[in-house]
Amino acid sequence: MKEFLLYCAGPILGTSYKECTSWREYVANQLPLHITAVSPMRGKKYLENEKSISHSYEEYPLSSKKGITCRDRMDVMRCDMIIVNFLGTKKVSIGTVMEIAWADAWRKPIIVVMEKDNIHQHTILQEVTGFIVSDLDEAIKIVVSVLSPTL
Repeated sequence: MKEFLLYCAGPILGTSYKECTSWREYVANQLPLHITAVSPMRGKKYLENEKSISHSYEEYPLSSKKGITCRDRMDVMRCDMIIVNFLGTKKVSIGTVMEIAWADAWRKPIIVVMEKDNIHQHTILQEVTGFIVSDLDEAIKIVVSVLSPTL
């Protein structure tokens, strides 16, 4: 069976390491074996003590401005689908919106998880997003249905 890659996008700036990795780990653990979650936080264990992750950490190539942009763009390009978790966000995540734009440009299916009153509610975002749901479990069901070759 073909293996599929799912990019897990969502706010990182201003969150703790645990906040931005725990939901991604949850999603990864719910997926069947033929779907692999790809996290922009992989290889960044050096940030695990951060209470509020900053814009960039130039001393770490993976967390430098260029490193973040290069790898995240490549990940969106190579993945088959992206899931975006905006649950509970209080300010717009420009980096995550960029990832949505890249996904749309490469015609990757996009699932956004957010509340009805989320700050990311926007006409263009709604238009490019294939699925908008209010919880991660519903999003995971859609991922599995879209990326699985059989019932």
